[in-house]
Amino acid sequence: MEKRKLGNNGLEVSALGLGCMGMSWSYGQAKDKQEMISLIHAAVERGVTFFDTAEVYGPLENEELVGEALAPYREKVVIATKFGWEPNPGDSDRWSALNSRPEHIKQVAEASLKRLRTDVIDLFYQHRVDLNVPIEDVAGAVRDLIQEGKVKHFGLSEASAQTIRKAHAVQPVTALQSEYSLFWREPEQTVMPTLEELGIGFVPFSPLGKGFLTGKIDANTKFDSTDFRNSVPRFSEENRRANQALVDVITSYAAKHQATPAQIALAWLLAKKPWIAPIPGTTKLSRLEENLGAAHVKLTADDVRSLEEASSKIKLEGARYPEFHQKLVGR
Repeated sequence: MEKRKLGNNGLEVSALGLGCMGMSWSYGQAKDKQEMISLIHAAVERGVTFFDTAEVYGPLENEELVGEALAPYREKVVIATKFGWEPNPGDSDRWSALNSRPEHIKQVAEASLKRLRTDVIDLFYQHRVDLNVPIEDVAGAVRDLIQEGKVKHFGLSEASAQTIRKAHAVQPVTALQSEYSLFWREPEQTVMPTLEELGIGFVPFSPLGKGFLTGKIDANTKFDSTDFRNSVPRFSEENRRANQALVDVITSYAAKHQATPAQIALAWLLAKKPWIAPIPGTTKLSRLEENLGAAHVKLTADDVRSLEEASSKIKLEGARYPEFHQKLVGR
């Protein structure tokens, strides 16, 4: 597996990482723990060194899963986790309260270290920007954790260019994690020029459009009652039908390259910039192997341009988040 560098402080990761959220949370019922441990081991054996989790996934259970699974390989892998939420029992979404106060960040770090069975967090992201806490204070708290040897690298998620600059001035930001795919290309205008200027890596989550770009979802697909895509406007039956045109374009390119639509979507991201490391998630070994096969699909600059021109002609329907979560991005 090819390696890539995120940021200017020496963080090297596999070109494709593994997003672990769906193993415990969000995409239907939590999966069998031992099966997921076996899947994470399979990823390591196939060259994946970059694993993504967060305290809120589960909540808490996903960090415990990742910590247990990666304990035998700890020196060989990079574990990223996130802070910035706190339980809010009175709300229907019990983790809807943001909290990036410095003292809370440090408490979360201690708890995450225990769940992850490690003495250092490789990459510690602010999960969402908290407007009640100056980003300079957030960066300062993570800087303290880095100086104490409890964290190696600082990251942000779904932050605006302005916020990234302010944070970076206090503690260099190693990576930004935000949604980015052929299904959502806004970062090209809003943050990627800033990342390139400052030397910050980019970790796209949902690089397969929450599964849509695999070609395995259509207007007739029924999601589990606990699957968060039921609440995503872009995944309404009507919008899935309209957005199928994008999948058709990607599928046509896949046929030319003897690849799958998922592999083309990931190969496109890998071809965009050498400092991009996507983290597709899966709970199936066959999908893991399919995704990792994208690293062997080499798109030329002409391929990328042609794919973008064709996909840009399609008007995509539906917001990528429900209203509450939409308010928390790009701040």
